[in-house]
Amino acid sequence: MISLEKDGGYWLAVIDRPDKANSLTPEMLERLCEIAEAARDAQVLVLTGVGKVFSAGADLDAARAGLATSPLWERLSGAIAQLPGLTVCALNGTIAGGAMGMALACDLRVAVPGAKLFYPVMKLGFLPQPSDPVRLAALVGPARAKMILMAGQKIPVEEAQTWGLIDRIVEPDALVTEVRALAADTLAADPAHARAIKAMIR
Repeated sequence: MISLEKDGGYWLAVIDRPDKANSLTPEMLERLCEIAEAARDAQVLVLTGVGKVFSAGADLDAARAGLATSPLWERLSGAIAQLPGLTVCALNGTIAGGAMGMALACDLRVAVPGAKLFYPVMKLGFLPQPSDPVRLAALVGPARAKMILMAGQKIPVEEAQTWGLIDRIVEPDALVTEVRALAADTLAADPAHARAIKAMIR
């Protein structure tokens, strides 16, 4: 349910469980962690999903069994954030809950029109993973981070783009092409050069 395609330095990880809104089981989350940790060899890592939802976060049954507060979420976002190459979250649809962590950890977030972003930890009674509020506030500011985490608002990607949470909105049939175009310069560069530029931005 997690596939990985490699084309030279371009790695594409796909969440493929559309019948369950791409909700993640422990095994799927572990696989995403393994991919992110191995992607130190990639020049570009892209995360996307199949269907109309990027990911609804934790699978409901698994969440009740403890997945909602698993350290695997922090392991995944931490591994993505530490990658020296370019990381892109290609949101093929709505993203919710713990899945927000991997998007926040990416360098770029590209989304399709009509998608929404929400993180209902206040309503569900869970704390977000430790790094998620910090990354969210760095992107959108403290008040808007509270709008998502404390007021529980579902933010349309069109509004999220004005906040700086989404970098570009593209039609669904152009999503893969657009992300590949964004990756072109990094793929064409010497990996050491790309790593140096990313380190300077950090």
